Amino acid sequence: MNGRCRVLVVGGGHAGVEAAAAASRALGSGAEVWMISMDPARIGAMSCNPAIGGLAKGQIVREIDALGGIMGIAADHAGIQFKMLNASKGPAVRGPRAQCDKEAYLAEVQRLLAGHGVSVLQGLVERIVVENGRCMGVQLQSDARVWKPSQECIEWNHNGEQRAKPVFVPDVTAASPGCVIRADAVILTTGTFMRALMHTGETRTAGGRVGEGVAAGISAALVELGFELGRLKTGTPPRLRRGSIDWESLPPQFGDEHPHMFSFLPAHTMACGRFPHLRQVECRQTHTTHAMHELIRANLHRAPMYAGAMETKQGPRYCPSVEDKVVRFADRESHAVFLEPECLHTDEVYCNGISTSLPAEIQEPLVHAMPGCERAQILRHGYAVEYDMVWPHQIDATAETKLVSGFYLAGQINGTSGYEEAAGQGLIAGVNAARRVMGLDGLRIGRDQGYLGVLMDDLVVRQPREPYRMFTSRAEHRLSLRSDNADERLTPIGRQYGLVNDMRWSAFEVDRDARVHVHAALQRAKIDGQSAALWARRGDATLQRLAESLPAPPDSAHLDRVMTDLRYAGYLVRQHAEIRRQHESEHIPIPPSFDSTQVKGLRTEAREVIGRFRPATLGQASRLAGVNPSDVALVALWLRRGSLAACHTPP
Repeated sequence: MNGRCRVLVVGGGHAGVEAAAAASRALGSGAEVWMISMDPARIGAMSCNPAIGGLAKGQIVREIDALGGIMGIAADHAGIQFKMLNASKGPAVRGPRAQCDKEAYLAEVQRLLAGHGVSVLQGLVERIVVENGRCMGVQLQSDARVWKPSQECIEWNHNGEQRAKPVFVPDVTAASPGCVIRADAVILTTGTFMRALMHTGETRTAGGRVGEGVAAGISAALVELGFELGRLKTGTPPRLRRGSIDWESLPPQFGDEHPHMFSFLPAHTMACGRFPHLRQVECRQTHTTHAMHELIRANLHRAPMYAGAMETKQGPRYCPSVEDKVVRFADRESHAVFLEPECLHTDEVYCNGISTSLPAEIQEPLVHAMPGCERAQILRHGYAVEYDMVWPHQIDATAETKLVSGFYLAGQINGTSGYEEAAGQGLIAGVNAARRVMGLDGLRIGRDQGYLGVLMDDLVVRQPREPYRMFTSRAEHRLSLRSDNADERLTPIGRQYGLVNDMRWSAFEVDRDARVHVHAALQRAKIDGQSAALWARRGDATLQRLAESLPAPPDSAHLDRVMTDLRYAGYLVRQHAEIRRQHESEHIPIPPSFDSTQVKGLRTEAREVIGRFRPATLGQASRLAGVNPSDVALVALWLRRGSLAACHTPP
């Protein structure tokens, strides 16, 4: 290695993985993309809940896959229980979810990343190298150790009898020269590791994850560059030994009989060739009790996540600690807790629903107060972690920072929570970093095109008060942003920006043509004296009756999707008309040189907010808190006058 690359990714979590893979695809040469990780053996690790997807999050995973990403494929390979959430409701709010074998997931992510040709280094970043307002690389604490893909077979059979192993292993001979790595673009994906501190009761330990270190110097380096930092907190529940739980006494939670996969790629193109790939398992459900609630109330002062013993009060509102639940919902006698196996080869069970930072000696009786867990053994106690982040109004919708060109932020450093939100940001940052170094325009996904567009827009215009989590309610165009049509919405865009390879594009075209054929067949077929396509819009319409009306039974997935399109057709016409009206102002650019203080009549609050967030478009400005329609009209008038003046200025 010569100490220089085109795109450098700092961090190997979900954001870092998608960033490196996307940059590699967009550049067309993975050898020019490097990743720096504190522990390359942990690249792609599921540090909290061993699950991918869920409500709105499942849509993000399918969008990542539609753009050629890694997460959906890895989840399909590692899933040990698949479930479509909100299955009884409309397709627009359904969300695919997969409980995963965390070891298999990590191994599959690393296998896919290695296939992109990304070079991996072990090191710790100390400083961001900036020259004349442009990011030129990073400075490490010391020389970086090179890691390489293992030559050992890492596949495992569908019964899970062969254990998955990490792919990246240390290269015993290689180390990068010097402690400065030059790069044309840098993507920072530090997760929860910046100045991170873990809390279990009164015990404090430096680190962003159990058994791992802390990125201590990056926070100071960012402040030195002029970035405004914040501090957030999150938590994790205890892990139990399955053999010590009265498993059979608890009600089971089964997956779907006919699982929905995340990836749009057909099974025969995958390494495993069949899905589900691994042995499927059931989860179990228990609940908190009155005795448990009383124990928590008596020890609230010893829970730093709740009692204010941490630097910040800003925790995850939508994934609260069990202490928060007991206080905020004092009238509730119990809360559901789901016991989820983390791996086919270990006895570790994740307690979904009792995230806690209480002392270890309190967590023991706390767990024992739950039905079925009277003799449960705790393998790892729950803990809270607080960490530094960068307020995301300082990035653009491309994930590039406004202060330093060629410098991108993705993942929890931007104030988000969740694997899926991080991975989506990583993909956006990766493709845009690659496009910048190639001198090409960046990718901006609109709110009407995908949840990824909603995510990036929300981060830019709405400063989070707690870790940001995606919900279907955040997407005003959710009728057209379904999980089943992410490929139709985004795969052509991914192809245009170099993210979608020939194999994926060919599979997309085959599926698209098949749906067109099904739609045409339904137009010709008759049910109850009318076309089957029109009949499909009825509330009592069924897939079986539609299939029976056709001369040749189509693929059930294609028929289901066409039926959904037909049912939503009337609503979508109105929604698309609204989208067209919004586009008239949404994409009017606001130049970087725009000075809100020069707009006469603009209210002081609007002037300050626009100056702080520096929106890139008039649409972004309209969504800023503190900016009203009359303010937007004044800015639009100012922009229009400036444009006219430029047109009449003599050369």
